[in-house]
Amino acid sequence: MLPAMKNWPLTESYAFRAQTVRFHVTGNGPPLVLIHGTPFSSYVWHRIAPYLAQIRTVYYYDLLGYGQSQQCDGQDVSLGVQNVLLAELLAHWQLKSPDVIAHDFGGATSLRAHLIDGCDYRSLTLIDPVAVAPWGSPFVRHVREHGDAFAGLPPYIHEAVVKAYVRGAVARDIPEQELAPYVTPWLGETGQAAFYRQIAQMDQRYTDQVEARYPQVRCPTQILWGEDDQWIPLERGRQLAGAIPGARFQAVPKAGHLMQEDAPEAIVAAALRWLD
Repeated sequence: MLPAMKNWPLTESYAFRAQTVRFHVTGNGPPLVLIHGTPFSSYVWHRIAPYLAQIRTVYYYDLLGYGQSQQCDGQDVSLGVQNVLLAELLAHWQLKSPDVIAHDFGGATSLRAHLIDGCDYRSLTLIDPVAVAPWGSPFVRHVREHGDAFAGLPPYIHEAVVKAYVRGAVARDIPEQELAPYVTPWLGETGQAAFYRQIAQMDQRYTDQVEARYPQVRCPTQILWGEDDQWIPLERGRQLAGAIPGARFQAVPKAGHLMQEDAPEAIVAAALRWLD
């Protein structure tokens, strides 16, 4: 296990297309699934999961190619495969209609699994999701155009790039020790290749496939959006809320794209009210 992840063990594994996906189950009560985004891991829930586990059985996992899940050459880690993985995990966990909280790419994953794979949710909470075109930060667009050059960066330059990239998702000044768990999975020869691989495979067509179907979402939905999100404008959240029938929208002050670090209490409070 990566040193920075010793305090966030994912104790179980699932074999998906001959690749290992790591997950963890904790708490007691009706099922609640937490889905992270990019370039993060399930660690984003470390300030949130312990509170929700007091009233729910909480399931969280690392997306294929992220965090403690397997990273390997030639791997498909696109949004086109993550919804298939989610659908398989829900079947593996024998969950027919769990509550779901999803962030960033996790939002796109949950929506695709719902609308394409027929996964049903008791409720859906989306936090700054990748869902409405256009999306992709200037950094992402630049890396996609010059992927080979970035993949060959010296390790110390690459580490600085990842740190700067993640810091851009947080509105507050996050200390180095708090940043480390987000950066560590992308370091080393395997991690560096995996970092640029997942960026190279970011393709808007995967959200285009479902965007017109958002009026077909068939579960109560709430959307939380950081007012200081520098990656995806607040207007995208309002647009998404307008497309999903009956969706509740809440803007969260002083929160960036990674709301889990800027305002975890806002997520916990909204989740407790919503789940109740």
